[in-house]
Amino acid sequence: MSTLQNKVFGSNAGWGALALRIPVGIIFMAHGAQKLFGWFGGYGLEATGQWMDSIGMSPGYLMALLAGSAEFFGGLALVVGLLVRPAGFVLAITMLVAIFSVHIGNGLFMSNNGYEFALALLSATVAMTIMGAGRASVDTAIARR
Repeated sequence: MSTLQNKVFGSNAGWGALALRIPVGIIFMAHGAQKLFGWFGGYGLEATGQWMDSIGMSPGYLMALLAGSAEFFGGLALVVGLLVRPAGFVLAITMLVAIFSVHIGNGLFMSNNGYEFALALLSATVAMTIMGAGRASVDTAIARR
């Protein structure tokens, strides 16, 4: 296996990564589904795009598509354990954007729409970017070949 492949697929994280990947992946998939499809009480792509335009993230439709896709498909990648490091990196960037474009002015706590939850998700995605998918993953199966 080449060095690049090992950096993408390899992991010494063990089983603990699974306990992090599954719930975080489900959370991201649900938030992405709200943006993309209007599921789980979300507003869908058009309305999310209009809101993103209203906060200065233009073109809003494209930003909603990018954020929703990163969350939905990145979350799916975490759940399956495929391309966890790249997915974790993209999701970490998505959380940084969310923190600084939406939540930072509201303080830390979620009760004020603060950045508390996004910071927790940022921490989890940075950890997965560093440690990889762990033992129970498609990435590890690929790395063993």
